[in-house]
Amino acid sequence: MLSDTMTGPAFDKADEILARIRERGGAATIYDIAELAGVNPSTVSRALGKPGRISAATAEKVHKAAARLEFRANPMARALQTGRTRMLGLVVADITNPVVFDIVRGAEAEAAAAGYTLVIAESQESSLNEAEAVERLLPSVDGLVLATTRMAADSIDEVAQRKPVVLINRALDGVESVLPDVETGVEEILDHLASLGHRSVAYLAGPSTSWISARRWSAILAAAERRDVAIVEIGPNAPTIAGGREVLRRVIASRTTAVIAFNDLIAIGLMQEAATQGIVVPDRLSVIGFDDIFGSELIVPALTTVRTDLVTAGRWAVKLALDGVTTTASDDSHVPPLGLLPTELVVRGSSGAAPTHR
Repeated sequence: MLSDTMTGPAFDKADEILARIRERGGAATIYDIAELAGVNPSTVSRALGKPGRISAATAEKVHKAAARLEFRANPMARALQTGRTRMLGLVVADITNPVVFDIVRGAEAEAAAAGYTLVIAESQESSLNEAEAVERLLPSVDGLVLATTRMAADSIDEVAQRKPVVLINRALDGVESVLPDVETGVEEILDHLASLGHRSVAYLAGPSTSWISARRWSAILAAAERRDVAIVEIGPNAPTIAGGREVLRRVIASRTTAVIAFNDLIAIGLMQEAATQGIVVPDRLSVIGFDDIFGSELIVPALTTVRTDLVTAGRWAVKLALDGVTTTASDDSHVPPLGLLPTELVVRGSSGAAPTHR
């Protein structure tokens, strides 16, 4: 039997097999492991794939041989036996957006804890690119997380019929989703602005294909109406710093004293362009964003924004995706409802009292 240290003849045999592997190129196979362990290849296959079907002693011998030969299971080969690749796909709209960093961090941590590999693809804010990325990923993954998806509802439905799908920042009947508590964050924004004397506010919308942008506008409109605050929507806008720079002219023309941007990137771009034109934030214009990305407190003045725990968003999305992979319709062990992601307004220097004269 192979020892833990594999000394003597067993060690020599392992070195001989490793030399052959290096000579032919590639990696160890179940046949190499079978030769070293002194068992049949079918026994190796059972030990690595269905360990309950062989004795513990034989399984231990096989695993020691596999470790000595630095064997790594091929997920595609495993998928032929189990129907699972132990990989999940994560498709994001813009990988350069700091929002994505924390979503990926949370998703990766949850996937790794479950023994899954996370494969990331980017759509570059294009529904067509996203659909193509999804088609490339589907054969190789057990499930998908679509973060800030730009795909049409019927396209998402079609994908969800083929593999488990979870959405972040998008709601669709029949598809699992992870959503922020938009209403709480918006109520805090409007309370904050009203307390500072603002009676005219603009919402700088995101892309026309963004579900969460429309959801935020709906909540802002309702909250402004309840407080008798004038509100106007300006957009759609690219969800980037450049998009924020480009929208300043329309903000000035709207004669509003405060703006709520779709995300922090638009807010930061707006503030940068305002600074170049001598418009002082918040003396002349108050600016509030969404997401509390890295850098939102580094700009001068620091950005007031609505914070959402994006790491938790990534974790929850993967948890739900894995639940869809591992349970069946008759299974009662599904992940319980996770609720909405908490949001909170983080007040910093970019919001201040409404100007008393124009």
